[in-house]
Amino acid sequence: MRQLGSWLARAGVGFVRACAVAVVSMLVPAVWAAAVALGIRWGAGNPWSWVAPFVLVCVGTLALSRPVCRIVRLLVARWTTTVIPAGYRQAGPVTRMSTGYWWNGFSYERTSRDALLDQKWRVRWSDPANWRDLRFTAIAPLTAGVVASLPPAGVAAAILGLGQPGPAARVAGALGLVVAVASAPYAWRPIEPVAVRFLRPSPAMALADRVNELTAQHADMTVVQAAEIRRIERDLHDGAQARLVALGMSLAIAEKLMETDPDQAMALLREARVGAATSLTELRDLVKGINPPVLNERGLIDAVRALALDSPLETAVSASDVQLRLDPPIESALYFGIAELLTNAVKHAHASRARISIARDDTGIVVEVEDNGRGGAGVRADGGLAGLRRRLAVFDGTLEFTSPLGGPTCARMAVPCESL
Repeated sequence: MRQLGSWLARAGVGFVRACAVAVVSMLVPAVWAAAVALGIRWGAGNPWSWVAPFVLVCVGTLALSRPVCRIVRLLVARWTTTVIPAGYRQAGPVTRMSTGYWWNGFSYERTSRDALLDQKWRVRWSDPANWRDLRFTAIAPLTAGVVASLPPAGVAAAILGLGQPGPAARVAGALGLVVAVASAPYAWRPIEPVAVRFLRPSPAMALADRVNELTAQHADMTVVQAAEIRRIERDLHDGAQARLVALGMSLAIAEKLMETDPDQAMALLREARVGAATSLTELRDLVKGINPPVLNERGLIDAVRALALDSPLETAVSASDVQLRLDPPIESALYFGIAELLTNAVKHAHASRARISIARDDTGIVVEVEDNGRGGAGVRADGGLAGLRRRLAVFDGTLEFTSPLGGPTCARMAVPCESL
């Protein structure tokens, strides 16, 4: 009985999924059938009997191809563990020029709305993925759609046959019911291999996406480097440079007062010594901000522990491999990523405790930072977390971020790499 109940449950779930696949796959053929029926109804004598159906077929196919493919990807991802990348061309940023016009990558427009609208349609109709979607809408009904139609067709035959008084009709109805129940657990499954084969991005599309991604990462790194250079220049100009100028003036005055007022000269020399020590401390802090010495000497784990000691949060650090050493660029990216997450926890989430976990898995290094703040944070396109995600993407790394209202906030950074 238990096996029978399990089989019936699988058959029920499979029947629902098969109906969904059949409906989605047959949307475009349904438009074609409606166009043919419309032409037949108007008759051969009507001059619109072939023009209107042709227009309906073209418009309906173009309008439904991308939504159908999106639904198929969603169903496959929800029912299986297979995620099919969309591979659609993404629109670039719209920039306002000094002339007041807006540049969208194709043309200049007077307003941002016009620029975005023009860009949307240009990207939409020049996308090579359109041909892939059209091909799939023509292939899916003849493959996965036909197979997925077996269970609902069997149920329809059973209802019609068993409702008739003749024995032949009843036998046909019983056979339809058997076909529906037997095929229901499996009829929806062909949609996965068909979708993987015909909906995945082509090598050219994948290469173009990768080039666009690397171009964006390069531009982002250029902006980050320029901002870092400006920060260093500002810190040197406002801090150490100003103190060194004051130190030089104090030494010059002390040199003049050495013969006439030795006590005043000694006081200036003492002040100069204090200023030199302060300037040295500021320079050390500046160098530490560029690349902490403990990170170079002791590695990521000890550097994070030192960072946790300086943090106002009650921070616990755990590591599965205390001797872990990575490539310096990866260690630097993870270190400053952790520092940014802790800063956000203090500044925005008003957290009091944090936990940092550093571990290795089969592919690389995984760092988790969790705090007990108020949560509700999100990744904005122009925010620091988006910048952190782009910096990790340079190393093919990822940032997963969850922050429900009320907390806790948890960030997971993963970078594929090998330890030294």
